[in-house]
Amino acid sequence: MLRRFRRRPVSARRPEVSAPGAPGEAGHALRAPRRLHAFNRYEIKYLVDAAAARELRAEMENVLDRDSHSGDGGYGVWSVYYDTRRLRFYWEKIEGLRFRRKLRIRHYGDRFAVTGETPVHVEIKQRVNRVTQKRRVRLPYRDALRLCDGRQQVGHEPSERGFLEEVLDLVCRLDLRATAMTGYQRHAYVGRGADVGLRVTFDQRVRGRDRDFHLGADAANRFIVPPGKTIMEVKANERVPSWLTDLTAERNLQVVRLSKYCQSVEAHGLAPRSIFHIPGHDLDPGLPSALTAPAEA
Repeated sequence: MLRRFRRRPVSARRPEVSAPGAPGEAGHALRAPRRLHAFNRYEIKYLVDAAAARELRAEMENVLDRDSHSGDGGYGVWSVYYDTRRLRFYWEKIEGLRFRRKLRIRHYGDRFAVTGETPVHVEIKQRVNRVTQKRRVRLPYRDALRLCDGRQQVGHEPSERGFLEEVLDLVCRLDLRATAMTGYQRHAYVGRGADVGLRVTFDQRVRGRDRDFHLGADAANRFIVPPGKTIMEVKANERVPSWLTDLTAERNLQVVRLSKYCQSVEAHGLAPRSIFHIPGHDLDPGLPSALTAPAEA
């Protein structure tokens, strides 16, 4: 049960401790300069109205550093997910298996600027009990496609060999293929001082498609989450700081079990709606809804 706390100014919720280096970089493990990166963390998701998200972002500005890639408008995140013909990874998520995983190619930024030379990330994201583990390698987009679509070995550094061989084995052994795509605009904040390792993201205009999977394709997307909703996600290496649990309790935020990949699969009719599907009229042309119209890129 969530406890109620007396509201107090955000600035008083945690001590201000300066971290060395450029603002935001100390807690920004996701963009370490290494090509191969792996980490474990806990992830907690909330679904909030856009107005509430703006208020929460304003509070985060007081206690966290803005992700150096965000800027005022945030940045785009585009992902192509791979699955089996029978959607094995999708069903592992729906059934809540303690160990589950998924493979994706992810690009940060303007998808229309993507070329064969553009750096992207090939990622295996897996869940072991309550802990999320993510391993990924940065490759030129053409090599990522050769690996995941062409099922070919690609050139790599010695430190990347094991991971790339694992990806190739998954693709070939399970006969994986591009299944669904997601995209959204993200505002991200990272912890400093005692909160290094904390990351809070706000994803809005969440949309996707079930075909034309080239990242740079001039293809229509549709909203897979109602456009008035924002997904707030808290990501922590070890613990969520008390000032943040206080804030979510004060706002009466409820944890949701939500997967953007599963949302896209269900929104495009690739699988029946699950109990975790966010309500919306995105597939019913007879009902007036912003979800029935294609979303701009």
